[in-house]
Amino acid sequence: MLLAQISDLHIKRPGALAYRRVDTAPFLARCIAALNALEPRPDAVIMTGDLVDQGDPEQYAHLKTLLAPLEIPYFLLVGNHDDRDALRDAFPERAELRSGGEFVQYAVDVGAMRVIALDSMVPDQSAGDLCDARLAWLETQLDACAGKPAVVALHHPPFVCGIGHMDELRLAPAAAARLEALIARYPNVERVICGHVHRPMFVRFGGTIASAVPAPAHQVALDLRTDAPSAFMMEPPAYALHRYAPDTGMVTHHAYVERGDGPYPFYEPEGALID
Repeated sequence: MLLAQISDLHIKRPGALAYRRVDTAPFLARCIAALNALEPRPDAVIMTGDLVDQGDPEQYAHLKTLLAPLEIPYFLLVGNHDDRDALRDAFPERAELRSGGEFVQYAVDVGAMRVIALDSMVPDQSAGDLCDARLAWLETQLDACAGKPAVVALHHPPFVCGIGHMDELRLAPAAAARLEALIARYPNVERVICGHVHRPMFVRFGGTIASAVPAPAHQVALDLRTDAPSAFMMEPPAYALHRYAPDTGMVTHHAYVERGDGPYPFYEPEGALID
């Protein structure tokens, strides 16, 4: 099973710039082309929120057009920049977006893996939270797939990353603690994956690993000072590939959208190491 993850697309209306500087649409187009070119091709792509920049219907229409060339099944989550109703209106054919009642959350099989999409959005708020209803729903989903490898996906990181302005906007600490205690009861959870922080991160969490992923366009500046300003960098766009096999478990790779030179061989045709 190979699950690709992208996050924080921040699609604007056609031609509009994010933060007066970034046209996120062509970045997403290049990311989609890179995903389509992968061999082996992923079984699915999961997009962990902030699909658009202001939850605007025109932005979702633009997003849908940009996603049309993607030749891999994909699944959408909401982040703090999203709007649940506008997303559902733009993708009426996606039944899973309506299966969670008030929330955009659902569970699907990707190969041998159960992927559980959890809604951590709080309308009109940048930070995330998980109410009793969402945690109870997650517990029901985990009970239903006990013994089967699972991934739990949400937008907001349930951990402190050290980038001060992003830690102020993470999943609410009380909700994160309850989530960690719940995850710890299910050893079949291979990963808790998230977005929001626009950087690759890994941390031990609930007896498994929680990870975040870079964005297809701009990245949050890596500044670990407690008073670091809120800022972004035009560092190389990237995505994650989560590979699961029964005999090895899950291994996560981060890959850059833009290809470098190569590949070049290590060995001569007759088998000698190139010196």
